[in-house]
Amino acid sequence: MILISVENVKKSFGIDEVLRDVTFSVQKGEKMGLVGANGSGKTTLMRILTGEETADQGAVHMNRGLKLGYLAQTGDIALEDTVWQAMLRVFERVIALETRMKDTEKRMAENRDEKTALRLSDEYYKMTEEFNRLEGYAYEGEITGKLTGLGISRLMFGRKVKTLSGGERTRLSLAKLLLQKPEALLMDEPTNHLDLNAIEWLQNYLSEYKGTLLLISHDRYFLDHICGTMGEILGGRLYKYTGNYTEYMEKRAADFEARTKAYNLQQKLIEREQAIIARYRRFNREKSIRAAESRQKRLDKIERLEKPKEEKQLRFSFDARRRMGNDALEVKGLSKSYGGKAVFKDVSFNLRAGDRVALIGKNGVGKTTLFKILNRRETPDAGTVRFGVNVDIGYYDQHQQHLRESNTVLNEVWTAFPAMEQSRVRTALGQFLFTGDDVFAKIATLSGGERGRVALTKLMLRKDNFLLLDEPTNHLDMDSCEVLEDALSDFPGVIFAISHDRYFVNRFADFVMVMETDGITLYPGNFDDYLENREKPPQQQDEANEGPTKTSLTKDRKKERRQGAQLRLLKTAVTDAEDAIMQNERHMAELESEMADPAACADQEKLLELSLTYQKAQERLPALYAALEQAEEACQKAEAE
Repeated sequence: MILISVENVKKSFGIDEVLRDVTFSVQKGEKMGLVGANGSGKTTLMRILTGEETADQGAVHMNRGLKLGYLAQTGDIALEDTVWQAMLRVFERVIALETRMKDTEKRMAENRDEKTALRLSDEYYKMTEEFNRLEGYAYEGEITGKLTGLGISRLMFGRKVKTLSGGERTRLSLAKLLLQKPEALLMDEPTNHLDLNAIEWLQNYLSEYKGTLLLISHDRYFLDHICGTMGEILGGRLYKYTGNYTEYMEKRAADFEARTKAYNLQQKLIEREQAIIARYRRFNREKSIRAAESRQKRLDKIERLEKPKEEKQLRFSFDARRRMGNDALEVKGLSKSYGGKAVFKDVSFNLRAGDRVALIGKNGVGKTTLFKILNRRETPDAGTVRFGVNVDIGYYDQHQQHLRESNTVLNEVWTAFPAMEQSRVRTALGQFLFTGDDVFAKIATLSGGERGRVALTKLMLRKDNFLLLDEPTNHLDMDSCEVLEDALSDFPGVIFAISHDRYFVNRFADFVMVMETDGITLYPGNFDDYLENREKPPQQQDEANEGPTKTSLTKDRKKERRQGAQLRLLKTAVTDAEDAIMQNERHMAELESEMADPAACADQEKLLELSLTYQKAQERLPALYAALEQAEEACQKAEAE
């Protein structure tokens, strides 16, 4: 059954057309993720669905009586309420019914009249039935469960809402929304301000949620484990795919390729038809003019395919200027305190060449402080840090504090590499989507994502062999995250990254390091492997890890990365072969048009030259198709392996 239906919705803000023709439907029980570049119109669409915005054109239909819940209602909680009082307001009907039941119980106990007793007993029975239907006996436990699950401890229950931080208020709004149990949930970035434990709790809750869900999120792991369909807003339209985020990415690539091929084929047919029409008209005879008009009418009736558009993407890779020794880093007994309060103590671990480690842990446990110590920006209170031979450290600061606000984008990068030619610096910036006058923008005017791209440009150009990455996917859009992960997959050095992005950790990590105030625990594998092993007692963990050694695991991962890089190269070869065929056929069509020109027919020398060129292009086709076939076979073989 369709709960929500959207037909031909359009929305503009001034001359900026955000949504141009959005049509889709959401079935009862469907869980749909909504993605797209920043500014593509995701939140605008959500607001149109909730009635906060009005569409310029089109219609939104909802099932009659649909109880809709929308997360972005941060202003719906009274600031003078305590946390507990704010949650009790959701159950005002239940609480009022409970009060009436207690009052009726008291009256029944005091009553001596049999007729009145029967009436009160009947009333009490009906109230009890209603109370049970509303699950009235469980509401206090439900409130406690939602709040603690989202990271609001019992100690905060008595605090007034106005004393909470913005992140804490967002979590409170989320808890209130979940307690209301709407039939359909609309959620805009629900994992913002949540730590890993709270995200995991919400993920499990939404996975078991029986209602309908429309979810905007940049958390790809979250989307992967909750959503069964995905919608992408691209160029003002919505394209819907079945499957979770990973399946959507695969289908999206195939869909884009198919639409591009169909568009190019149609353009080729149109070009050829136009050349024939032009040739007929140049003959200037009654018969040829009628034939030209007939063909033109058929051509005009063809429904033109729109050229597929894809958002601009980053294009870069990391390399190392020199090779390090086998031992990359040794940390022993590291401790750090601020104002007499210990941040962490007794942190010890070793990293070897080629290791890829994700560092996770609760907020405030000292992950960024550890990185600053490793990067010599902080001094430990105790312990030692020793890097191996030929180790060059590259540091990505999530806050980009090392960028100078007064610099332009170009000067910021060029100052770091003064010996480099300006053209090379601009080429590097172009890989990170800074083109034209973008390079003259001041750092102070850039968004968080743009600053991150400047920092990544500098990191790429340094060619260090040991990367310390502090939340590298923060502020990056999904496509940019995918490109960053591809770039890291081919990197030959050590990667040590702090990240709350579980999808990112799954794609790059060979080990997950969990940091706590009293030390470090290392788990082999990626984030999914960590989830599988974290609940096991130490002895079972050791037994589980006895099979593959750390060295063999690293070698296996390196082999997988090499195979992945090879497959990407083969896919590029297929695309290049297709482009070469397309260009050759376009060239042949142009030559056909020129040879049909009466002026060329009159010039025998020119006609001969055109004929020879056409013959060479025609002779080239078999070799081009053979190259395409060979590239496709190699690609299929690599995918099968």
